Amino acid sequence: MSSAPRGKWLAALCLLPFAVFFFAFQIAPLLWVAVNSLHGADGWSLENFSKIFASKFYLQAIKHSLQVAFWSSIFGLLIAVLGSYSLHQVDSRLRDFVSAFTTMTSNFAGVPLAFAFIILLGFNGAFTLLLKQLGWIEDFNIYSKTGLILIYTYFQIPLGVLLLYPAFDALREDWRESAALLGAGPWQFWRHIGLPVLTPALLGTFVILLANALGAYATVYALTTGNFNIMPIRIAALVAGDIVLNPSMASALAILLVGLMALITMVHQWLLRRSYHVTR
Repeated sequence: MSSAPRGKWLAALCLLPFAVFFFAFQIAPLLWVAVNSLHGADGWSLENFSKIFASKFYLQAIKHSLQVAFWSSIFGLLIAVLGSYSLHQVDSRLRDFVSAFTTMTSNFAGVPLAFAFIILLGFNGAFTLLLKQLGWIEDFNIYSKTGLILIYTYFQIPLGVLLLYPAFDALREDWRESAALLGAGPWQFWRHIGLPVLTPALLGTFVILLANALGAYATVYALTTGNFNIMPIRIAALVAGDIVLNPSMASALAILLVGLMALITMVHQWLLRRSYHVTR
């Protein structure tokens, strides 16, 4: 046997543990959830999905999940773009410090994050009382949808910065200088050069932030003790049996969540192909 086929077999053998791990912890659970979602009271049917789309309660959970995920991803992306661009303009020591701090804060989520926001912005939080005394706010509810968007945006920003910061390395300084020599202003540079180059990274980061927000569970549960109606809370409640035990309905909700992410990913790929053809 020649060295080339032997190398391919060796590479395939090294890939085997990863393939087994991927199937056992990704494909197999997804298949089980998909099959279980079709199990109704009278056998195999779409009964669970019909109940979801006929229930205002579950439709509200889908609506709240999409709203919180979308707006927190938009705000997080905008702030991350400004932060990533600013990091490229500062001193290297400050840049290294901020990058390290961003890496650390990207893992600050879940129960600790919810507890921190309750202390700062709860009904009797330090910032809430201070802002009320200054007369800047009259009422603020961190446990509402607006409060959740604020918290989600907070933990979206570090992840967005980590994903977008390398993308700005693609913008070469000589491009800006050449555009300036040809009479292009900053707006023209970003419109015709900067944004087209950054578009794939921006779209990819938005999709990742959206998935991160749609699947978030610990933060919203710790903050609202499961009283805010979003899809991860409903799935967990149906599995844990807090009110009623119905794993088949939970599987149907999980499949809808996967379907939403698959749809978003397909739109993302279509936009990427379109931006590629436009910029060519």
